[in-house]
Amino acid sequence: MTDDSSASLLSHLLVPVATEKDARETAVALAMYDPERVTVVHVVEKGGGVPDKTPVEQSESVAEAAFDAFRERFPEAETEMVYSRDVVEGIVDVAAEMGASAIAFQPRKGGRLEQFLAGDRTLRLVTDADRPVITLPGRSG
Repeated sequence: MTDDSSASLLSHLLVPVATEKDARETAVALAMYDPERVTVVHVVEKGGGVPDKTPVEQSESVAEAAFDAFRERFPEAETEMVYSRDVVEGIVDVAAEMGASAIAFQPRKGGRLEQFLAGDRTLRLVTDADRPVITLPGRSG
């Protein structure tokens, strides 16, 4: 990227990841853009008065594996683990706290029913974020 606007857009990307596979694929897709600084975030979804979907320890283990996979391509990547009832809110909040220049992610595959039940997080992330959101190409099935 050579123009000034893309340089500032790529100055500090916040990159949400869900799993080790997701992190690895996202890092591969992001590598070609050569961002200056990357922070990888994993949101541990909390139940908010109801039992959590997965035990916190298991979620933290999934996050650490995802961070390790992402660092295979971006060894200098910073990491953040966020605990939130709402995944999109957690991503948007940490982006604001860190002063990220943009949020970059690969949309996850899923049928319409899955998207409906999950509240279509991709759409919410794009519409709720207070900064640019970059969708990366190349997601395999």
